[in-house]
Amino acid sequence: AWDKEKQPDQWARLIELIQERNPNKIGVNISEHYGIADGLVQTDYSEFMEHLPESFKSRVVSAEPLAVSWVETRTQSEMKEFEALVQVTHDIIAEAFSTRVITPGKTTSEEVVWWLRQKVSDLGLDTWFHPTVDIQRNNEALKSHIEAFSNGYQETIIMPGDLLHCDFGVSYMGLNTDCQQHAYVPLQGESEVPEFLNKAFASGNRVQDIFTGFFALGITGNEILRSSLEKGRAEGLRPSIYTHPLGSFGHSAGTTLGMWDAQQGVPGSGDYPMAYKTAYAIELNNTIFIPEWDKDVRIMLEEAGYFDQEGFRYVNGRQETIRLVR
Repeated sequence: AWDKEKQPDQWARLIELIQERNPNKIGVNISEHYGIADGLVQTDYSEFMEHLPESFKSRVVSAEPLAVSWVETRTQSEMKEFEALVQVTHDIIAEAFSTRVITPGKTTSEEVVWWLRQKVSDLGLDTWFHPTVDIQRNNEALKSHIEAFSNGYQETIIMPGDLLHCDFGVSYMGLNTDCQQHAYVPLQGESEVPEFLNKAFASGNRVQDIFTGFFALGITGNEILRSSLEKGRAEGLRPSIYTHPLGSFGHSAGTTLGMWDAQQGVPGSGDYPMAYKTAYAIELNNTIFIPEWDKDVRIMLEEAGYFDQEGFRYVNGRQETIRLVR
């Protein structure tokens, strides 16, 4: 398209190409809501508009829809690799939440975190964020949601009776996973997870079912969020939903469905309509009162999901029972 020997001025050649092809729209890399589609610097934009003939200036538009669609769309071959990568993620969590890694009364939450980092390194993979492991237990008040994903819980010795939670994801071949699961450390004499915790966990699965049941082509993230929260609350649940596109980036471009601090909706990216062949980190929680502990617990879940013409499915299943550390 450009031969510098014939036309050394790149701007002049660009304008020639535009005039030759006479497009109805001229997409430029600017976007108010998506950084992935906002790479054109102001200097280049201004110079482009100075060179562009007046008759074409009204045709200049943001290329955001094209850029976001390209980033969010998953191919069939990608999904095969993605399914395998999610399985690896699940397998690592299963080992981390076992007595191969955890010795109750001795192992700390931070030691499990660094075991996760080392395991990923040993497998030749990468983490796209630092993992977290937090603990809920019957003699401690429920901390804020955001503390579960920060240093708010700090390093704590894992004890029998603890409800563990992790946030963990890996990167490989241009894809990223993002997963949150729970495990229980049995008390002496226990051989299974207490039924009251299983019931609490089921409430998290119910929020997932309500939420993904509203997935539909062309519906915005804010509409799905609002419908899901209304239905969940009508069933007596206390849900919070903060789901994001997943794939080429951990927090990718596409339909945003809530944020932890924006349960009323997300302007801009939350107004983007859902499309086929897109993947999401189905991230949410439900807070539920546990009489046996006389306190609230928070079931925090996150699993990779995929939406296409056949509907919604989890990329490689989801957690439906609390893992038992054994």
